[in-house]
Amino acid sequence: MNNSCQHEDDPDNRPVAVTETFDPLRERSSGTSMHWLPRGQSGLWLIGAFFIALMVATPLVAVVYLALFPTENIWPHLASTMLPRYLKNTGILMLGVGIGVTLIGVSTAWVVTMCRIPGKRMLEWAMLLPMAVPAYIVAYVYTDLLEYAGPFQRLLRDIFGWQTARDYWFPDIRTKGGAIIVLSLTLYPYVYMLARAAFLAQSVCVLEAARVLGRSAWNSFMTVALPLARPAIVVGVVIALMETLNDFGTIDFFAVHTLTAGIFNVWLGMGNAGGAAQIALTMLAVVVVLIVAERYSRRRQRFHDTTNRFQELPGYELGPVTMFFAMAVCILPIVLGFVIPSLVLIYYSVGYFDQSWTPDFFEYAGNSLLVSGLATIVAVSCAVFLGYALRLFPQPLLRFCIRLASVGYAVPGAVLAIGVLIPFARFDNAVDAVMRDTFGISTGLLLSGTVFAIVFAYAVRFMAVSYGSIEAALGKVRPSMDDAARTLGESPWGTLKRIHFPMVRGGILAAGVLVFVDGMKELPATLILRPFNFETLATHVYQFAKDEMIEQAALGALAIVVVGVVPVIMLSRAISRSRPGHDGASERH
Repeated sequence: MNNSCQHEDDPDNRPVAVTETFDPLRERSSGTSMHWLPRGQSGLWLIGAFFIALMVATPLVAVVYLALFPTENIWPHLASTMLPRYLKNTGILMLGVGIGVTLIGVSTAWVVTMCRIPGKRMLEWAMLLPMAVPAYIVAYVYTDLLEYAGPFQRLLRDIFGWQTARDYWFPDIRTKGGAIIVLSLTLYPYVYMLARAAFLAQSVCVLEAARVLGRSAWNSFMTVALPLARPAIVVGVVIALMETLNDFGTIDFFAVHTLTAGIFNVWLGMGNAGGAAQIALTMLAVVVVLIVAERYSRRRQRFHDTTNRFQELPGYELGPVTMFFAMAVCILPIVLGFVIPSLVLIYYSVGYFDQSWTPDFFEYAGNSLLVSGLATIVAVSCAVFLGYALRLFPQPLLRFCIRLASVGYAVPGAVLAIGVLIPFARFDNAVDAVMRDTFGISTGLLLSGTVFAIVFAYAVRFMAVSYGSIEAALGKVRPSMDDAARTLGESPWGTLKRIHFPMVRGGILAAGVLVFVDGMKELPATLILRPFNFETLATHVYQFAKDEMIEQAALGALAIVVVGVVPVIMLSRAISRSRPGHDGASERH
């Protein structure tokens, strides 16, 4: 194609200018209609996207490098002594939590979605409330309630006249079993919300066909609804298992020696960064196995709706006994995972208010707001940039790099912290050495041991959360909107600012809220990367609870819980509206 052409029917044989030049690279970008970017702006978006992906992948590369080339190789010692116990405990914990979250999440999702029970509308969002409470806070509360000197055992001794612990048996919550129960109560909402979304998306016609063929409600669930929802359930279980692998506060308080505890023991106790990186690499291998297993389990599964007719879900009628058990199945997780911990925290917060409402509390809250707010801005901005760059250039290489930049959420916080600290420390040492040799001055710590390190780690870890929400929002904007902007001569940045931002601001807000709340709760990465004398609400609660002083930290824990309730309500409303054909009318009745 030339930049000008002759019209055979033009009597004056005048040249007609063609406003768009041919670009082979853009013409090969099949799958998008956006082939109109000038080269300079194309380069900025591509280079920026690759740079962000590289920065996000740096901690993972650092962990792998340090594990393979440690300064002092203690791997033989770890493999023959501590590592087998870490692997065994981690495996038992993940197996127990996997079973627990599956049973609670799937059963409650089916009852709330498909059965007619009292208070159904309230249960739809209340089932997500335990997600607002970090597992380590639930662990602290129940330990305080159920230990020998706690109120529950004191009440039992008063009722039955027992004098000492030898007079009766009571289970010890600070065990692997206790950790499994606590983690299951706080992580089942991941399975619940994905299973419920899958049940809501199923066609009534498929369920009616099963009933016409003589299937009972239970058989319809087992043979039709459950297989159709299996991919979503598996994803929810994998997310819960990743969160289990990331947990440190619960397993440390319960003295369960997992891989995460091993990183802290080797890093802080033995002072060996290489050994900690080797355990971290083992954790990464476990994460990879989980991801591969999740993909492999549904590699050949394809489910498609056979009708475009979506009606109100039937709502199975339950008998009195069945109704009682269905209500118990739904109410118990809420009471145990949210109501009791919240009431205990409120009680302690009121009783110890004078000791908690101090300038230190405001400092810790300010620190939490600072790092979580900055991380939210960075993560959401980078996610918007990556999402829009991929929209402009849906090339396989760029897509792969962005997917790589989104794996941070699958990486435990302790692993990520090591991956951030090692390159930052080497950069600081290199700059300090150059400044000493050249100017005779020391620059000290520029990156490591600073707030910047925490913000960077948060942004890397929660990039997937923000990117997923923004990618879904951008996917709903029709390409014709970009074509219209091109016709009007708008630049890519102008198109993003004037067209896309107003249309996807809901997705951006949701991404920001989720990242902010996750940042407020994050503990392992904060413990490793925080500067000296820098406490957040999470580390403040952890320090006091570890010293058996949960009462003084109750106000801080309650603040974390209150902040976490906001996205729970948002998620519930989004799930309720996810059913095809939903127009909001059903919610008003």
